[in-house]
Amino acid sequence: MRKMTIHKEGYTSIALCILFILVLNSVIQFYFPQAYIIKWLVYILSLVLLVTILQFFRSPFLEVKKDETQVLCPADGKVVVIEETVETEFLKDKRIQVSVFMSPINVHINRNPISGVIKYFKYHPGKYLVAWHPKSSTLNERTTVVTENSDGVPVLFRQIAGALARRIVWYVKEGDVVEQGTEFGFIKFGSRVDVFLPLGSTINVELGEVVKGGVTLLAKLPAKAKTKKA
Repeated sequence: MRKMTIHKEGYTSIALCILFILVLNSVIQFYFPQAYIIKWLVYILSLVLLVTILQFFRSPFLEVKKDETQVLCPADGKVVVIEETVETEFLKDKRIQVSVFMSPINVHINRNPISGVIKYFKYHPGKYLVAWHPKSSTLNERTTVVTENSDGVPVLFRQIAGALARRIVWYVKEGDVVEQGTEFGFIKFGSRVDVFLPLGSTINVELGEVVKGGVTLLAKLPAKAKTKKA
């Protein structure tokens, strides 16, 4: 069982939630002191709301097994896309796209899938289509990150906001040296992460599979992969 703490991105939201609950319960107690059924319903709903917010911002402690040849899953969730596609923003050639959808009940920390140097980063403002929409990868608010490992193999990945996610947070910039499994960002509420892998990578997950960020092996990179950069 993974140990848990509360992620720093949740401090403000949790404080506001507690303040709202205190105000709501005080109003009910003051104006409806004899309405026992209403008060208990509010108490129960307040507890459910607090637990929901706390579990959303939970942050598990991980022991990451680093491997230059492997790509770790960047987020908790479910695999919703595995397909060959053309990446048009930076790599500009064919890649294998693996997408992970994060529901509101998943841990929403985003982790570096490989170790290496950040060669490219860009934030894109955009729409808020549902995260599983085929065009969310190119139309929604998103970030694009490209990390190149010590063998010169780049892996591109994107944070994509969903219909509920209205805030993408990132902790990296071009030139940063990052370690596999460490945090590179956070997305609030339902969202998605796309990973674009070199052709010839061995995919280790299946459509519909439930995965864990920093734990599940997403893929194994091809030996001496030759990739083309913009």
